[in-house]
Amino acid sequence: MPVCLYCQHANPSGETECRRCGMPLPALAGHAAERRQRRFMWFCVGLTLFCVAMFFWLPRSTG
Repeated sequence: MPVCLYCQHANPSGETECRRCGMPLPALAGHAAERRQRRFMWFCVGLTLFCVAMFFWLPRSTG
């Protein structure tokens, strides 16, 4: 059941517009959670690579 992003009304499957407000429904709402998880995973990988690069690049004090 796609949920309207504007009015949060649950619509039956197969609808292209919200029955309450008439706004277009998101086409890939079922895959949104999967995309968010994949984006978060790539963010974590990028952050890890950045931290490793900074560990080797930043100067260390000798003393």
